[in-house]
Amino acid sequence: QVQLRESGGGLVQAGGSLRLSCAASGSIFMINAMGWYRQAPGKQRELVARVTSGGSTNYADSVKGRFTISRDNAKNTITLQMNSLKPEDTAVYYCNAAVIRSEDITRTLELWGQGTQVTVSS
Repeated sequence: QVQLRESGGGLVQAGGSLRLSCAASGSIFMINAMGWYRQAPGKQRELVARVTSGGSTNYADSVKGRFTISRDNAKNTITLQMNSLKPEDTAVYYCNAAVIRSEDITRTLELWGQGTQVTVSS
């Protein structure tokens, strides 16, 4: 079984910074894309940032220039450095990964973490 474990998050004032981390563990053959999504109350879950195994990244327009996603393929981890946070960044942030398990390399599973709360006060 493969699991995603998130850490980081919390409460910060507007203009501050936070760092989120996500580690995948278990019987992993390969992980393709990994990323962060967020869901604010009453809104749909949206992509924040994503990174492929080759290092290509894409970001939501609303976070470009403020957030940076990075990845360590050897450790199956990603981090999201969030700077210049705004109240509208307040949401539950979810780690996402497209995982190929060792037990079945013919299938790619989409996994989600449990989510971590980020609250930005004005």
